[in-house]
Amino acid sequence: MKRLLLTAMTALLLSVSAAWAGPFEDGVAASERGDYATALRIFHSLAAQGDAEAQFNLGVIYFDGKGVPQDYSEAAKWFRLAATQGNADAQFNLGTMYAKGQGLVQSYVHAHLWFSLSSFSGNANAVSSRQLAAKRMTAQQLEQARKLARECQQRKFKDCD
Repeated sequence: MKRLLLTAMTALLLSVSAAWAGPFEDGVAASERGDYATALRIFHSLAAQGDAEAQFNLGVIYFDGKGVPQDYSEAAKWFRLAATQGNADAQFNLGTMYAKGQGLVQSYVHAHLWFSLSSFSGNANAVSSRQLAAKRMTAQQLEQARKLARECQQRKFKDCD
């Protein structure tokens, strides 16, 4: 009897969670099955409404060139929109793009800035990346990056570059 009740409850929960899936989850599912045209359409619609997760996912699509030509500048645009809303992964990706000069002018100061913000937002990988960027910077550049990070955080990630 307990087993039957457990099975029934599990089935009920699974059916309810499927009903809760929304457009974002539809975009993720489309992307996972390789239907990038659908994912792109869904994420663009949500991103235009200010959805940071959709903006981040658009950044990933353009960065990887999944269903679109690879475009680092376009990826940086979407990552920046998500990053200014506090998305730690978008902040991390911006830091990486600045460090490598992918779609952005290469700048360890800005890489350090975004890695710092990402670590403040909870991305554990950002700490080691920030340390690597710091090794390539002068003391003056490091102080500049720290100042920019403090100011950016105070402005809630607005006008950070």
